[in-house]
Amino acid sequence: MNQKNDFVMIKAIEDGVNVIGLTRGSDTRFHHSEKLDKGEVMIAQFTEHTSAIKIRGKAHIQTGIGELESDSRK
Repeated sequence: MNQKNDFVMIKAIEDGVNVIGLTRGSDTRFHHSEKLDKGEVMIAQFTEHTSAIKIRGKAHIQTGIGELESDSRK
């Protein structure tokens, strides 16, 4: 795994953005959850335990392969 490209930056555009880490392995499960308010930034990394990150709410997302914006929960 190339650790340099496995970071994800998430900036909340609205209050209550949920960032959920999902496990790696035969069963995919939630293992960590954070709630971000407007303007808060979280930098996450894919690891041997984290295979996916789910983002719920309006946020700006930046990765090593590009940028995108998620839609609002409303």
